[in-house]
Amino acid sequence: MISTQRPETGQGATEARELAAATMASPGRFESTLTELEGIVERMEGGALTLEQSLSAYRRGAELIGTARKALADVEQQVRVLEAEVLKPFVTGAADET
Repeated sequence: MISTQRPETGQGATEARELAAATMASPGRFESTLTELEGIVERMEGGALTLEQSLSAYRRGAELIGTARKALADVEQQVRVLEAEVLKPFVTGAADET
């Protein structure tokens, strides 16, 4: 059976709470980062930017990519912690056959 209880104590529980708090502190931040990045790409592909504007847009895009990667890495770490401490493998046994 899969356990969905959150760990209440221990280092893993602390890490999970800290990561959850960091993730929840900025709801929609990842999505807004992607939206801004898509806008930059559209403007650059449109060809109407000057060289300086293109360079500035490229720099901002690089910052946004770094932000998105960090957000994904944080969520991935949170999932690892939760899987290690909360989720248990589903086991079928003789008790289920009755």
